Amino acid sequence: MNIPLAERMRPKTLKEYFGQKHLIGPKGSLTQMIRNGIFPSLIFWGPPGTGKTTLAEIIAIEKERPFYKLSAINAGVKEIREIIKKSENSGGLFGGKSPILFIDEIHRFSKSQQDSLLNAVEKGIITLIGATTENPSFEVINALLSRCQVYVLNPLDKSELKKILKQALVKDIYLRKIDLKIKETDALIEISGGDARKLLSVLELIIQAHDKQSFELTNNLVFDIIQTKNILFDKNGDYHYDIVSAFVKSIRGSDPNGAVYWLARMIEAGEDIKFIARRMLILASEDIGIANPTALVLANSTFQAISSIGYPEGKIILSECAIYLATSPKSNSSYKAINDAIEKINLTGNLQVPLHLRNAPTKLMKELGYGKGYKYSHDFQNQFTDQEFLPDEINGLKFYEPGRNPKENSIRDFLKLRWKDKYDY
Repeated sequence: MNIPLAERMRPKTLKEYFGQKHLIGPKGSLTQMIRNGIFPSLIFWGPPGTGKTTLAEIIAIEKERPFYKLSAINAGVKEIREIIKKSENSGGLFGGKSPILFIDEIHRFSKSQQDSLLNAVEKGIITLIGATTENPSFEVINALLSRCQVYVLNPLDKSELKKILKQALVKDIYLRKIDLKIKETDALIEISGGDARKLLSVLELIIQAHDKQSFELTNNLVFDIIQTKNILFDKNGDYHYDIVSAFVKSIRGSDPNGAVYWLARMIEAGEDIKFIARRMLILASEDIGIANPTALVLANSTFQAISSIGYPEGKIILSECAIYLATSPKSNSSYKAINDAIEKINLTGNLQVPLHLRNAPTKLMKELGYGKGYKYSHDFQNQFTDQEFLPDEINGLKFYEPGRNPKENSIRDFLKLRWKDKYDY
């Protein structure tokens, strides 16, 4: 059978669909829309395997709408215009019901490609359903976003994945021919990571690798076969979090060879280059930080550059940035400082701003003591004078601890000169 198990088991009705109860449960927002006949253009945002494509297809069936499907990986303005033209020329052929145009991975469309949808969406020539694994606030242009309702799809929980597994064993004609006993499911569910497609794909791989008509599924069997087959990544986004983790940890561990290898794996698997650049942008601040502030500048320039240039040339820029970050001195002091500060806020609540630090734009505020006693740093030698900047309840608490690297060693010396009587630097 050439059709993958995950595709064979794709639900055809809402009754067969598992997960996303907040959308398609009895009181779900999409359930109400389908019942009421009000149906705007939509953006489905969620991880791989959470049912974005399936839900779009079911909606088209439920609403009795013509359904066109495009992938942003291999479609462009030409294909969009052809579908819009078909929809315009259909007249009353669809009984006043505009066709649904489903665009998978809509975040991969350029601004001009997204612009080409605006008029048809606004006039109701088509109803757009876009699917994305990326935050639409950053990846979908504002003009299109304002014309769509955004719905978040969540990873499937353990109970939902078990139901999908059980349904496959009962309904799939090929699985029914195998004497498969499910002894343990923890490993299979853990590897799936809330992704129904991955769950069924891994199950199918295990069955094919085992090559027996009768066997027992255990956690050890799952891990043994997955490791043997080296299942880590595919072009649909499955397994990519393991690769991303290896990439980030290679850079954090100052290994440019590991960084470039895992970068190449992501590129060859078809990962969105903007996703890769964003990961390096975060890492430049989280893991390098003040040890080399230029890293953040370079990572941001990398993101801007690959957004303009695209693939394949963008891979050179990504490689340069990955090597630079891997060979840069490391510090997570900024990351630790903000997390410690947030933790303290959660413990102490919203403490009052000391009076001398408050703004005093009115006479009444000045009379109440706002701003009284504040010392303007530029009026003092070296633009510094000792005063308190924290609420009284946490006076003297230190959040920032300089890392042990040349840049932050100089920062430590700077702070020691100024705060030697208050903080132990």
